[in-house]
Amino acid sequence: MLALAIAPAGAQTRPQVRDLGAEAPRSAIYIGNSFFYYNNSMHGHVNSMIRLAPPPAHAGFATSSVTISGSGLNWHDVESYFRPNALRSYSFDRQNNIVFNTNDRLYEIAIMMDCSQCPIHPRLSGLFAEYARKHSETVRRHGAQPVFFMSWAYADKPEMTQQLAEAYTVAGNANNALVIPAGLAFARAIAERPALNLYVADKRHPSLAGTYLAAATTYAALFGRSPEGNRHTAGLDADTAAFLQRTAWATVRDYYGERRAAAN
Repeated sequence: MLALAIAPAGAQTRPQVRDLGAEAPRSAIYIGNSFFYYNNSMHGHVNSMIRLAPPPAHAGFATSSVTISGSGLNWHDVESYFRPNALRSYSFDRQNNIVFNTNDRLYEIAIMMDCSQCPIHPRLSGLFAEYARKHSETVRRHGAQPVFFMSWAYADKPEMTQQLAEAYTVAGNANNALVIPAGLAFARAIAERPALNLYVADKRHPSLAGTYLAAATTYAALFGRSPEGNRHTAGLDADTAAFLQRTAWATVRDYYGERRAAAN
């Protein structure tokens, strides 16, 4: 019953890229909009999962998040994010001291998301394809790998799930890039637990549970490891956090199909 409920909400095209290679990434830049920065920023939750993951841990993971409210990919000047002595030139440690950094390589991956409707909007989908290509080329020119973040459907427009999944998968294949299937994780969670609200009142932006699910899916996709049992729960109750961790891992495994096996 569950498989029948979830199966239609997926991409028809299968992803060609299923992992980031043998070496786990050690740094990332998130390029997107408010879907990323809600709930004290999704990248912070991913970092907490990385820090609290069971061995082997991914120590020293460095991130930047560059977001513009309501933005599409064409709003971002990605070339400028890789300029020397700018982003990541200093950071703050756990004692709130400024640390000056020397970075031989700014980022190993760039996680990019378009506006929530842009990849499937009749007037904007062409810009999505164009800037997915342009930004992927820019990212690679600076020695990093492009990654696309598949966003979720609006709460009152579930038909967006399959449309977005297809658009992002096609873009990932066209640019030889990994796609993080967060939108499919939302659909799976809603199918299994419709009473668990993944949205705030506007029916677009994520609740804390929604951000946590997106972060767990991102962790699973980037590292090929299950987030199940991770001690970072973002303040959610244990049952909800465990359900979202399971949902993220099941979604990643289903979306990629055969990929490298990994324990949590």
